[in-house]
Amino acid sequence: MADLAGLQGSEASRPARPGVGGLVPIEEYLRTSYSPDREYRDGLVLERKVGDREHARFQALLAHYLGRRRKQWGIEVYTGLRIRVEANWCPIPDVCVYTLPGFEESVPTRPPVLWIEILSPDDTATEVLNKTNRLLAGGVPHVWIVDPQTLANEFHSAGGIQPSSGIVAVPGTPITIDLAEAMAE
Repeated sequence: MADLAGLQGSEASRPARPGVGGLVPIEEYLRTSYSPDREYRDGLVLERKVGDREHARFQALLAHYLGRRRKQWGIEVYTGLRIRVEANWCPIPDVCVYTLPGFEESVPTRPPVLWIEILSPDDTATEVLNKTNRLLAGGVPHVWIVDPQTLANEFHSAGGIQPSSGIVAVPGTPITIDLAEAMAE
């Protein structure tokens, strides 16, 4: 993660609300609304890192860029969607892309074709890489990590890490994202 290794921060997530014995059953998490929404990991309901202005702006621009191409590419785009990647893990991507046909559940168990993590100022390289590796092991085929401040980015898949020049093509799909074009829209 050469260009992204300057990440700083401390603990990735703090427990938001422990249940009996410190753990919350997945069923309780799935039927509970949190504001802001929280991730679920191995019995803990965890606060998500809140992005800054650049994070929020980049997330909106990227979702808009993808959304404008959804019919052309046969995709659906979501922000802040709970996804059940493992039986006891429901992370929330900044942006994710599903190919059609979509899913029917309110919390999908099918992974998206593309998971996009937009770095927050408090993210650390270790946390981001650990999450990315767990996502890939859980069946997410492509994870794209982008620093909204510098636009440095990496494209991760089971085949390894590919530094990106700012244009990402998702294998097996018509999805091609040009960062410069997305930022200009």
